[in-house]
Amino acid sequence: MGVLDRFEKGVENAVQSAFAKTFRSGVKPVELSSALKRECDARAAVVDRQRTVVPNEYILVLSPADMESVREWGDAALAHEFEDALHDHADRQRYSFVGQVAVRFEEDADLATGRYAVHSRSTRGPVAPAGNRAPHSRYPLLDIDGKRYHLTGTSTVLGRGSEADIVVDDTGVSRQHIRLERTDYGTIITDMGSTNGTFVEDQRIREATLLDGNAITIGRTTILYWDGLPTDEDA
Repeated sequence: MGVLDRFEKGVENAVQSAFAKTFRSGVKPVELSSALKRECDARAAVVDRQRTVVPNEYILVLSPADMESVREWGDAALAHEFEDALHDHADRQRYSFVGQVAVRFEEDADLATGRYAVHSRSTRGPVAPAGNRAPHSRYPLLDIDGKRYHLTGTSTVLGRGSEADIVVDDTGVSRQHIRLERTDYGTIITDMGSTNGTFVEDQRIREATLLDGNAITIGRTTILYWDGLPTDEDA
């Protein structure tokens, strides 16, 4: 059960919850979460028999009073909860994203308290979150501590720093640790001068071409790699 689901049940039994105190009037987080899911479903586009693409960027437009409530709670924390909820919804519905999922808030002075709007779009990025389905797809795939990412861009950087395309929360990982490049000859992994090195199948490397099923180790983190299956649509 997700945080928002727990919140919804908690409000039914205990009006003293943190969310209930903050959102005494106007929109409630569970309303906004449901609205995001409806927008996701409404914008779902079938690409082929195995892939339905949905937007990965969402904007919640709120009234000034509701926006103030969001800020009091913590807009970054709430956005993160909504992003997790969208990930879970996409997994259940077997949807695919073409880029990193992001939710942000905007204020509209013309909106009355309790009213809101949702806008969405698909924006391709160097990586796209993947569900827990079969590892093969049209793009190479990484599994990092149970989180899966399709490599949709030609070059993807992994590291501990916020500037990395995929952030790895591991103190043994450098800010920009490795770069993965999709080429006609396979995915090439390059160590970017990291402090603790990069290992593929327990062999330290500076540069190597990855094979399907390879295990990559950076710091204390093990990353599993799978090749993408080429299709006529792959660019």
